[in-house]
Amino acid sequence: METIAWSEFEKVELRAGTITVVEPFPEARKPAYKLTVDFGDLGTRRSSAQVTALYSPTELVGRQVVAVLNFPPKRIAGFVSECLVTGFPDANGDVALISPTHPVPNGAKLF
Repeated sequence: METIAWSEFEKVELRAGTITVVEPFPEARKPAYKLTVDFGDLGTRRSSAQVTALYSPTELVGRQVVAVLNFPPKRIAGFVSECLVTGFPDANGDVALISPTHPVPNGAKLF
C-alpha cells in the first residue's frame, strides 16, 4: 500500500450530506439511482449510486452520507454525476453506504 502525506489527504473534500431526492436510473449499465444530496452551505450535488441491492428509495431519503466533492463532474449514461457518494462492498459485492453514526451538519468535512 502506497503511503501519502497528510497534506495530500487534506486535499480530498470528504463531506457529509443528506439525500433529499432519489430517482430511478434505468439508463445506467448497472442498477443505480440518481441521488440529490444537500451539502448545506456548499449547495446540492447530484450523484449516480449503485446501491439498489441494499437500499430502497424510501430508505435513502433523509439518510446522511459521506461524499467526495472535489472530483470533476462525470457523465454517466447522459447523467452528470457531481460528487462520489462513498461506500464499502459487502461480502456479495453490494455497496453499503458510509454514514455518520450521529447527525452532523450538512457540509461537515471528514478529518
